[in-house]
This record gives sequence, structure tokens and C-alpha cells, in this order.
Amino acid sequence: MAKRRLMLGAAVAAPLGAWLARPSERGGPHSPYFAGLGRALHEAGVAQARMVIDLPRLRANLAAIGAHRGRTGMALRAVLKSLPSLPLMDEVARAWNSPRVMAFNAAQLQQLLAARPLAEPLLGKPLPVAAAAQVLGQLPVEVGSRIEWLVDTPERLAQYRQLAEQRGQALKLNFELDVGLHRGGFEDVASLGPALASLRGAPLLRWSGFMGYDAHVAALPDLPGMRATAWEEARRRWQAAWSAAEAALGPRPRESLTLNTAGSPTFRLHDGKGPANEVSVGSAALLPLDFEKPLLADLQPAAFIATPVLKSWPRFRLPEGATWLSRAAQAWDRNQARGFAIHGGHWLAEPVSPPGIAPSGLYGNSSNQQVMVASQRVDLRPDDYVFFRPQQSEAVLLQFGDLLVFDGTRISASWPVLPASA
Repeated sequence: MAKRRLMLGAAVAAPLGAWLARPSERGGPHSPYFAGLGRALHEAGVAQARMVIDLPRLRANLAAIGAHRGRTGMALRAVLKSLPSLPLMDEVARAWNSPRVMAFNAAQLQQLLAARPLAEPLLGKPLPVAAAAQVLGQLPVEVGSRIEWLVDTPERLAQYRQLAEQRGQALKLNFELDVGLHRGGFEDVASLGPALASLRGAPLLRWSGFMGYDAHVAALPDLPGMRATAWEEARRRWQAAWSAAEAALGPRPRESLTLNTAGSPTFRLHDGKGPANEVSVGSAALLPLDFEKPLLADLQPAAFIATPVLKSWPRFRLPEGATWLSRAAQAWDRNQARGFAIHGGHWLAEPVSPPGIAPSGLYGNSSNQQVMVASQRVDLRPDDYVFFRPQQSEAVLLQFGDLLVFDGTRISASWPVLPASA
């Protein structure tokens, strides 16, 4: 008898426990911020998915990032791939009073220098020598001479030496350091020292400095001592590289070189006391989701995807033959009560407003009309907007045409983006 009572209790408790564990109901109207942004978009006649840049937030972020130079003396270099719009880059250059740019592919490099010939570009990754030759062939010599090409191996150094000799053109070469990320670059003095020393016999090659990217420090698990060890190793490798340069080429002032380091996740770790004299920053200016880090906690999201609702259904339903599944899903999760179809979708982004709205996991993703679900608390009608926050900026900003600039009250400008390129 006792055993039967126990089994009966378990039979009742299991479904009751599962029912009590179902998701709580979420949702509600847009916050005042997104309601105001929606009004501005309606007034501007926006009727398709667009990327919006919040100009006051962008400028506040740029000012907060720019304060790093005052604290450390380290210059700031804007990353073009993360901010792929020349008017956006102009905004950054004015805020930081810096023409320094980091470029990551030949197409964007050529487009930058064709439009902004006074920019001072450093490559953020080594390009095939054929790509370098194509860029140089499209630019005046005095403009091409401003580029700092990135060299990561003795073999690539030999290729760029041959390019310089073929063109009869002096080239600036910046040497990539592996400071612990292990994605390439000179890893030890044994290979770096001879490569630097070889420049003494290459009159058309100019050593311009080092680039040592240390984003791995912020990406490591927050386990005791792990990040601190990685940070100390990165600093040790920087110092060893600087000593190797002095031994190979003789002492020279740091301010005459580009000694570049960091990135958005780690630039605030640098205090200007090591060999590096500048930091690269790009995505932090817009703070997409992937860059929400403790070191960037004072910055605000400044880029959002806004897309109109095309269809609004009082009840979310799967196609005939599977409607029972949508009813079961709604009984389990009240946040799947309503359905909406939006313009576009399936972006590298997460919905942020109205609260509680989410892509339907049952319906599947679509780049044409993403089906979204929400609770009855979300009251969206056709032509209302759903807002997404991009996870990154570098690729997502290129997907929506001109960037719409929100000045806090209205859509006041549009900024062209660069043509899509890998």
C-alpha cells in the first residue's frame, strides 16, 4: 500500500513539477527609447529593414574611448572593418583627432585611400603580395607610400621585398607579433631578429613597427590566474620583440614607429608603460552584443536594426498538419501565443524590443519573413517596428544599405557604407 501511494504521488508530482517549471510570461510595450526611435522612423518613412546609428550615443562612446589617450598617452587607431562607412570613420577621426586607420582587406583599403588620401592605414592582417600589388597599382605613389603592410613570416617578407624592387617603390613594413593568440605572426626572437636584420640590406623596405593583437586575454575563461598569466606573457613577448628590434636595427624613438596593440576588448588594459604606443578600437564605438565586457561597461549600444512588422496574428499557428504542435507549444509557453512576420530576418543579431519577442524555434529561420512569437502582452500591428541589436558590427553593418543616423529626435542623415567585401 505504501509503495502504491509513493508511485501515485510520483505520477502526480512529475507533471505538476514540469507544469510549474514552464517559462514565465514575458513581454510588454516598447520602452520610451525605442518608442521614440519608432516615431522617428515612421516620420522618415522607413518601410524596410534598416540599420540605425544613435549619434548621441556614438559620440558619448567615442569621448569615453578617447579619454584613454589622455590617461595613457597612447594614440587611437580606428578599425575600418568594424566601422565600414567613411562618414562613420570621419566621425571617429574627428572625435579622436587621429588619421590612423586599421584596414583588413584590399578592397576597403583602396576605397579608403581613394576617398581619404591623407589617412594613415596599417594592415590588421597580412595580405597576399598580389593584393598589395593591385592596391599600389591603383593609387598614386605618394598615397600608397602611406600604407604600412603587415608581414608575419620571413617568406612574406621576401615577397614584399620583391614587390618593392619590381615597382621601384619604397614600402613600409610592420611586423606582426604573436603575443599569445597563436593565430600567426613572429612568435620568438629566433625568427624575428634575423628578419629585422635583413632590412639593413633592403634599401626599399622601411621597418615601421610592430602589431601585436591581444584579444585572447579578454576571451579566456575567468579562471584564477588564467587571464593574468596571459597578460603577463603578452607583455613579456612585446618587450622581447622590442629588444630584438634594438639589437637588429639600433635604438630609435618609440614615437617614430607604429607600435600597435589591443582591440576593443582589451585596449583599457594598456597603460602606455610598455613598448606599444597605440591601441586599435572599432566595435566598442557601437558596442554590439559580443562586446559587452566588464571593461566596456560605461559604453552604450549605439547600433540597432529596425524592421517593420508585415503581418500580425492574434494566435501563432504552424501549417496544417502541425497546428496541434503550436497549440501544445502555447500551452507550455505563453510567450508563443502570438505570431508576427517581419521584413527580413535571420541576422547575426538578437531582438531587444519589444521585450519578450523572439524568433519562432518551431517555424524556423527565414531571411525573407522571419516569424517571431511573443505573449499576449506584446501588441504589435503591421508597420510597427521590431528592434534587434547586432552581435557584431563588421559584417552586419553592410547588410542594410545606408546607415540611418538618429540624432535623438529624428532621422537626420544617412551614411553610405562601403561595398561588401570579405
